[in-house]
Amino acid sequence: MQEFKFRGKTLEELKKIELNEFIEMLPSREKRSLKRGFSEKHKKLLNKIDLFLQGKHKKIIKTHCRDMIILPKMVGMTIYVHKGNTFEPVKIEPESVGFRLGYFVL
Repeated sequence: MQEFKFRGKTLEELKKIELNEFIEMLPSREKRSLKRGFSEKHKKLLNKIDLFLQGKHKKIIKTHCRDMIILPKMVGMTIYVHKGNTFEPVKIEPESVGFRLGYFVL
């Protein structure tokens, strides 16, 4: 089985680099979106993800932020994304880094 690489870097290397370096590796649309900064909804989702990774947040993570760009620290998680009438589970794989959450709901 082939090892996952994003722009020549492995998943472990992606998790270690700073957010600014990761932003420079993204395609132009996502790069421009992240350079503008995170909205309050995105910050709230990132806070929940950080608490979940630390083990302080035991509940499942639900969000309406379909336009959130998948960051390397989210790999391996299952996030429930709002589909319109229900929340659909999205299992985040290494291949989905750099895409938006809404792409994987349908």
